[in-house]
Amino acid sequence: MKHMLRAKLSAIALGIAVLSFAQADDTARTTTPIKHVIVVIGENHTLDNLFGGYKPPKDQTIHNLLSEGVVNEDGSPGPNFAKAIQQQAGNTKVYRIDPSITGAFATLPQPQTTYATGLPPNVPDVRFPANLRPGPFQITNYVPYDSYTGDPPHRFFQMWQQIDEGKNDLFAWVSVVTGIGPDNSFNPPPYGPNNTFQGGEALGFYNMSAGDAPKFKALAQHYALSDNYHQFVMGGTGANFLSIATGDVAYFNSNGAPAKPFDNQIEDPDPQPATNNWYKKDGYTGGSYVNCADPSAAGVSAIMSYIKSQPGTPFRGGNCAPDTYYLVNNYGLGYTFDGSPKPIAFDKFTLPPQTIPTIADALSAAHISWKWYSGGREGAKTTSEYCGICDPFTGFTSIMTTALKNNLQGMTELDSDLAGSSDQFPAVAFVRPPESKAGHPANAKVIDYENFVADLVDKVKANPALWKETAVLITVDEGGGYYDSGYIQPVDFFGDGTRIPLLAVSPWAKKGHVDHTYADHASILKFIEKNWHLQPLSARSRDNLPNPVQRSEDEDKPSYAPSNRPAISDLMSLFNFEHDKDKDRKVNDD
Repeated sequence: MKHMLRAKLSAIALGIAVLSFAQADDTARTTTPIKHVIVVIGENHTLDNLFGGYKPPKDQTIHNLLSEGVVNEDGSPGPNFAKAIQQQAGNTKVYRIDPSITGAFATLPQPQTTYATGLPPNVPDVRFPANLRPGPFQITNYVPYDSYTGDPPHRFFQMWQQIDEGKNDLFAWVSVVTGIGPDNSFNPPPYGPNNTFQGGEALGFYNMSAGDAPKFKALAQHYALSDNYHQFVMGGTGANFLSIATGDVAYFNSNGAPAKPFDNQIEDPDPQPATNNWYKKDGYTGGSYVNCADPSAAGVSAIMSYIKSQPGTPFRGGNCAPDTYYLVNNYGLGYTFDGSPKPIAFDKFTLPPQTIPTIADALSAAHISWKWYSGGREGAKTTSEYCGICDPFTGFTSIMTTALKNNLQGMTELDSDLAGSSDQFPAVAFVRPPESKAGHPANAKVIDYENFVADLVDKVKANPALWKETAVLITVDEGGGYYDSGYIQPVDFFGDGTRIPLLAVSPWAKKGHVDHTYADHASILKFIEKNWHLQPLSARSRDNLPNPVQRSEDEDKPSYAPSNRPAISDLMSLFNFEHDKDKDRKVNDD
């Protein structure tokens, strides 16, 4: 789409409440030298899965598989491998996030194939041995770095169980007893409690010390990396993309008011009789809403009891409003490209249009330009490269029924905007790569996401005026069910979830820095809000939380848990905005 006029009077004359592109007075009012934030969001990798073998510069520390001694530099089991050994659990009659442990796996269940591995789907993946040790293993010891792999389960109630109250020892067990969850109205036999088509793929990791992910490694060494950044919601893509837009969780509604969903769409993770943890109702067409204010609802008391047992005050009692059914997994979003509402019915599995505040609303109200660029968008058409649940603003009335829907664009517009003048580039830009380049296991490869990111950074650098005032924040939506060894703060009923990568690439990023300050997806909103003098999005959104206070008596072992929890960072600690006495900017110019 061609650049639109950026004159405020033109927008007012047209009756449009917001502006589409940056104005000089917008960029001049930032609290830092950053005039443009570009947020790049791939899919489904934990910090340990991508950075588990990363060695930071000598003056930096990191918590990962290598530093903890879980693995050696060559990817083999390290002296502390026992820290990550995966356990099995016994049959449960009701949902628990801490089921009774029955003993460790002797070997990992053999990883399974999916539809893109080049092998028959849903069978043991013979590229991997059947006798893997019951903990993390280097994926590229068995398949090349540019290979497709299996896709671990990564739904809401499954992730709470995988974490096992912070012990992180049930990733493999959840995979083989629950998988993605019983999709009661869709999955035909033989999918069921005796065959989830899942194995030990969740314990795989890429090893930067052995040459994997070299471009991500180079970015971390030259710019800033967080080793304490987390997905917002336990569970999958849809809920986490919505959290990036809102700092909150979407809910079922009727004309904007909370309402009860269709019975078949309400989660029930209690095990079916005579099964070992095979949920009654949980699947892409078999349950994704939870009334977490109701302690009698299946699964709720198990999670809330754990949250209330932790230090600090749970965020607003779990952040669960009465009689509200929150979406905790993946459903289609409420509007078509042209802004028409989609039908809502028991068999449609579509989230009704949402009215909760978004960062787009806040930016627009302040006359600060923004765009969301999605791979696969070609005008009003979709392709196999488009991910609907990764385009969250298509779920919101304030966007899709106004001219703001024109701010949802594709890769062609992104390339054009990057090559244009810096004052025409949006102040805030979100980028979701094309599906094949987003890094999602099974249908994409890490190397393609890595190359997409490196190419985007090169395009920003090729525009010097833009580069000198830009911060590129690179992350993923969620951990994809992969193992991670890091601390998780119980913020509210919904999460946090596992650690995921976050890179800050900017001339203002601290070079080679590994930041330990606790953060999650709402931290991106806090960074934007602090930089442009904006208020939190709503009274209940997580961007209200304070910045963490993290103290450690041992400098070699930094604190990862905020002492004032719940608390999340505004990401400012990843940057150096100071000026020295000679007024030379301390910038990372390379």
